[in-house]
Amino acid sequence: MIQLDRVTKLYRGGREALRDVSLDINPGDMIFLTGHSGAGKSTILKLIALIERPTRGQLLVDGRNIGRLPSGDIPAYRRQIGMVFQDHKLLEDRSAFDNVALPLVIAGLTRRETDKRVRAALDQVGLLGKERQSPATLSAGEQQRVGIARAVVARPRLLIADEPTGNLDGELSMEIMQLFRRFNQVGVTMLIATHDLALAGRIGGRHVVLSQGELAREETSVAAPQPAAGVRSR
Repeated sequence: MIQLDRVTKLYRGGREALRDVSLDINPGDMIFLTGHSGAGKSTILKLIALIERPTRGQLLVDGRNIGRLPSGDIPAYRRQIGMVFQDHKLLEDRSAFDNVALPLVIAGLTRRETDKRVRAALDQVGLLGKERQSPATLSAGEQQRVGIARAVVARPRLLIADEPTGNLDGELSMEIMQLFRRFNQVGVTMLIATHDLALAGRIGGRHVVLSQGELAREETSVAAPQPAAGVRSR
């Protein structure tokens, strides 16, 4: 599905965020990118989302070098990817429903189909019944769930998350990670950047450890199966 082949990313001033990183991401994988602050976790996510482009090396998606993708093709490419952020990035003047609906409105779906998909996505994250509330009236965990619903409402093949539990306490963090695991169980490929090694270990999956912009090692852990209730197969 996705292959990083000796990818290097340099920023202005010569700062090297990634150095010769090679990584294969297969359909259905659940991968945690771990490492210290500045290790290169977020940079990998930005490259895959085409927020940034590699300086050297190839980034292949379904065999296509997206590092050379024309700018006009980027919006269509990004519609295959759901993105979750640490700070939610919700529109404060819109309801939870409208925040989740935004990708579908941009894609031009009908109002009927949009309503159906948004309600299903909010149901999957346990927020059906709060769709008309504004983000300010929701808890931090609920706001993150709105962000996740928005990321999955367009039924992406890949979901990437950058420190999605960084602002949450331990119990809420585990709930969010279990939610990601349930989406993974119905076929969504997951790539999650996190500094919380213990939490990632409890969930299981592939753990890719980065250090100073290089791939230091890769491990696989197995966690107890999580209940799949609340997530419906695509």
